[in-house]
Amino acid sequence: MIETDVLIVGSGPAGSASALALSTYGIRNVVVTKYRWLADTPRAHITNQRTMEVFRDLGIEDEVNEKRAAWNLMGNNVFCTSLAGEELGRLYSWGNHPSRLADYTLSSPTTICDVPQNLLEPILLGNAAARGSRVRFDSEYLALEQDADGVTVTVRDRLSGEDFQVRAKYLIGADGGRSKVAEDIGLPMQGRMGVAGSMNIVFEADLSRYVAHRPSVLYWVLHPGAHIGGIGMGLVRMVRPWHEWLIVWGYDIGGPPPEMTDELAVEVARNLIGDQTIPIRIKSHSLWTVNHMFALSNTSGRVFCMGDAVHRHPPSNGLGSNTSIQDAYNLAWKLAHVLKGKADPSLLQSYDAERSPIARQIVERANKSIEEFGPIFESLGLLSTTDPEQMQRNMAARKAATPEAAEQRETLRKAIAFKSYEFNCHGVEMNQRYASAAVVSDGTPEPAWTRDRELYYQATTWPGARLPHLWLERDGRRISTLDVVGQGRFTVLTGIGGEAWVEAARDIARQHDLDIAAYVIGPDRDLIDLFGDWADMRETKETGCVLVRPDQHVAFRVPEVTANAKEALEGALLRILGRAPAVQRTAAE
Repeated sequence: MIETDVLIVGSGPAGSASALALSTYGIRNVVVTKYRWLADTPRAHITNQRTMEVFRDLGIEDEVNEKRAAWNLMGNNVFCTSLAGEELGRLYSWGNHPSRLADYTLSSPTTICDVPQNLLEPILLGNAAARGSRVRFDSEYLALEQDADGVTVTVRDRLSGEDFQVRAKYLIGADGGRSKVAEDIGLPMQGRMGVAGSMNIVFEADLSRYVAHRPSVLYWVLHPGAHIGGIGMGLVRMVRPWHEWLIVWGYDIGGPPPEMTDELAVEVARNLIGDQTIPIRIKSHSLWTVNHMFALSNTSGRVFCMGDAVHRHPPSNGLGSNTSIQDAYNLAWKLAHVLKGKADPSLLQSYDAERSPIARQIVERANKSIEEFGPIFESLGLLSTTDPEQMQRNMAARKAATPEAAEQRETLRKAIAFKSYEFNCHGVEMNQRYASAAVVSDGTPEPAWTRDRELYYQATTWPGARLPHLWLERDGRRISTLDVVGQGRFTVLTGIGGEAWVEAARDIARQHDLDIAAYVIGPDRDLIDLFGDWADMRETKETGCVLVRPDQHVAFRVPEVTANAKEALEGALLRILGRAPAVQRTAAE
């Protein structure tokens, strides 16, 4: 029997990120996957700022950036009749509009980028293995049994056909949208699978003459009657500029799925490109279904599920791999603290409390984004008829010098602009605020949203929120607040006059064998607030304290230094770690 601290089933973004984080924190882990290798198609690709911050903290940001398509190449979402045909409209995306640029640059030391899944997974799992993860390919999860001390998992070696067992203290189920782990532990699910059908076609073609002047990740083609009839909407997605592409084309889920061939794939590609002569090399094609399902709970005993196992949705908004990686980042530090004896196992319950609501939010947001194409179709007259030729006439009608055409043009413009909820959803990506036993309230109400919470990130040090990014100076060099915290440890931030918090942190670290960093921010101190941004953002007095968790979320804050600084900080830390005396926990709750 193989023994380990954590067994991870699945090597996708969630599983590989879990392995990377756990190995970085010094936790033994084994990854098993039934596949012979990692992702063989681009699939997920949008990598948002929060995920890049995770990569930055785990030490792989530079390596990921080497494989990225840069931010400026993601700037336009294009709507057209074909790549070579008429353009219907365009939308600044992913923060590239001048009015949104500041929102993105102020919020993070990282930038959003495009990294296809088949390039990202080897970075994640490769670094995990280099740091100690043990990885077994061609190893299929079969079953599990839990007891009071751990989980015994049966795995089949798909090469030899022999079964073997792995004994782990904890199990992570990251085995995808048809998760057997989630099924075996009976996670309650809401929604349904297979709400629509899609095909992916990955191909190579030099399309630079059609796209380089309007760089984008996504080109939406509305070509009524093209190939399989109907509205004829297809997506041409840039994989690598400007020679590798992925087409997404829908099919009727109520009928038999199409029989995919290279010839069909070439025909679809050329119709969407609008050039019947362009050379195309098909790399792969596959069918998949759009899902609308999430887990109401992601945990059962010593088993924790994450990624597509608990949030199953279309790729709209680019939330899939990002949420999966952030699931892993949330759980890994908690497992590390429990396994090292720094925290009570009750800390692990906060994973469910914090991440299950996020799963529901992103599933509903992604599916809502699909519905928000409806106003575009309606404005072009594509929903009032089933005749492709009439659809084309309705689309052309917007060009006339008539009041009706002017109204149609305005309706189309507004419908495209409304897609910012999919392509500029900065708030959905960055506004995650946790409420659980791993966060200690300071008694203040949650800050009200001053702008649309889905479109705009709103920085705050309110307990449960991610620590705001601000530029400070250390040893003559600029450093982000997010670079000061994280690294698998708790961090205390205070100002001049709040040195008692630093002393308290050091005493608590020694007394309870915890890793706690502590910094004073101010002139001639550890960190210098040269721009005055921390003073504006900290939401405490200069002598106050902000305690930050290893995942960069604020755990606790106090407005100003007090005579009982150590007692307050110690009480908060022990509550978070589940180590506070039962009487104290009950009274506090």
